[in-house]
Amino acid sequence: MNRPARVRHRSIDVQGVEVAYRESEPDRADAPVLLLLHGFPSASHQFRRLFDALGAEFRLIAPDYPGFGRTRAPEGFAYTFDRLADIVEGFVDRIGLGRFAMYVFDFGAPVGFRVAERRPERIAGLVVQNGNAYAEGLSAAARDFIALSADRPGDEEAVRALLTIEGTRFQYETGVAEPDLIAPESWTLDQHYLDLPGRKEAQVALAFDYKSNVERYGDWQAWLREYAPPALVVWGRGDPFFPEPGARAYLGDLPGAELHLFDTGHFALETHLPQIAPLVADFLRRLGTEAGNRSRAPRV
Repeated sequence: MNRPARVRHRSIDVQGVEVAYRESEPDRADAPVLLLLHGFPSASHQFRRLFDALGAEFRLIAPDYPGFGRTRAPEGFAYTFDRLADIVEGFVDRIGLGRFAMYVFDFGAPVGFRVAERRPERIAGLVVQNGNAYAEGLSAAARDFIALSADRPGDEEAVRALLTIEGTRFQYETGVAEPDLIAPESWTLDQHYLDLPGRKEAQVALAFDYKSNVERYGDWQAWLREYAPPALVVWGRGDPFFPEPGARAYLGDLPGAELHLFDTGHFALETHLPQIAPLVADFLRRLGTEAGNRSRAPRV
């Protein structure tokens, strides 16, 4: 019997932000490394079952962004996607990662692609799970949300309506064929963190900044074509925000990518971990030493 994954929960200072993260300890010191970038309104805990499934074979590392999970940001932190990417980029340097594969989901796509643009030599491969980078991957509801503006009356209230327990549960269950497969603690834990002081203000700021991601889609698509990273795309086709065309669009820029669609919603790992985990494992095995733990010395 394979041993259970050993997972450590740590924190590290990155540019004045106390970044909380979880990291597995694989059996091999040179195991492939996968950096997992979470989505809204969650944190690194959204990958906990994937850690259990794969953490003994691969080095999995998942930070919480500022404004999410257990990470603590100072007063006055500017909640923009550029700043989230600054912190993730600094985190990668601080823990001494060399070359690694990257798992991007939801907010993890705009954060991860910013990091990839800045450090292309670090990215050995991509796992994309409902992480959009294409105009055709935006639903009508997503377009309406992105169009909200901080200076228009009523728009902040529209954002805040999504930050309630009803809004959080909606994100988990919409488009899911069997919602009773989703553990209720998933959305209730997310809501716990959303309800901490200052967190809703952070999410409102990020919501209004989301249009900056759409403006950069062309740059990210050009990056994909130039660097052509090996890629695995897994997607819940019932996603109310990022529908199936967003998954298929990756094949236009990465014709060698592997695509798998599942009859579920936005948080596909919640219902389809038994199908997705083996795909991720096979992908990382094929990358092998390309995503190995060739770490740089941590910066202190």
